[in-house]
Amino acid sequence: MRARIFQPARTTMQSGTAKIKGWVFEFIPAMSKDVDPLMGWTSSNDTQAQVRLRFDTREAAEAYANSRGIEFDVQEPKTRKPMIRPHGYGENFATDRKGVWTH
Repeated sequence: MRARIFQPARTTMQSGTAKIKGWVFEFIPAMSKDVDPLMGWTSSNDTQAQVRLRFDTREAAEAYANSRGIEFDVQEPKTRKPMIRPHGYGENFATDRKGVWTH
């Protein structure tokens, strides 16, 4: 039984960095999913694939795996540079504006 520890990416509807600070521990599926011929449902006998635990830090997730004797892989998150513009939208309403405000 092998697991992976990763930091989830932000959703497509999220432009900020809220709710992406935690780490996720989930088991790697041991077997593929099968399609039921009668109903067409996708199913699997692997119940470990349903387990998804959240931790505040990477070290806590690793400590959990080590205490239970679970092998794991850690996927490092890709860092994102902050998008800070020196003269953004707020500059349109500055009181010390040098030019005339126009559309």
